[in-house]
Amino acid sequence: MKNAATMTATTPTDREIAVTRVFEAPRQLVFKTWTSREDLPHWMLGPPGWTMPVCEIDFRPGGAWRLVWRQSDGTEMEMRGAYREIVAPERIVSSERWGGNWAETVNTVTLSEEHGKTTMTLTILYPSKEARDAALQTGMTKGMALSFDRLEKYLASQAAGGMKRGA
Repeated sequence: MKNAATMTATTPTDREIAVTRVFEAPRQLVFKTWTSREDLPHWMLGPPGWTMPVCEIDFRPGGAWRLVWRQSDGTEMEMRGAYREIVAPERIVSSERWGGNWAETVNTVTLSEEHGKTTMTLTILYPSKEARDAALQTGMTKGMALSFDRLEKYLASQAAGGMKRGA
């Protein structure tokens, strides 16, 4: 099973963060779980103790999306954006905004498959180096690594469920 140590995060330019992770699953399944309002709340949770009670996705170019996380004490975080480009099952480009003083980013997810494993690369483009550096100071990559570990487990459960259904 993969773990957080398998995720890499780099800063290829002054305004970007690039995150890469290999998943032990076919690209089509990774794409589905990345884009489905039924699947996303099972793995994109960040730190322990958070849930995702709101997952709104209008998955089409120009369509909006909105996610809300809630901690057991009632604290909430919200993120929203719009899809700019979708090339199933290999590429998704969307805007992302956390609200408040956080700058809007443009996120590009690419998925490539080799021998049944999918390499996901997420490139986050910030409007400035300062905005990128401020985001890095939040510990965002640690939360991403936790979510991607959950995604790996969720993908395995989905693949096993599919095999049972097909048997």
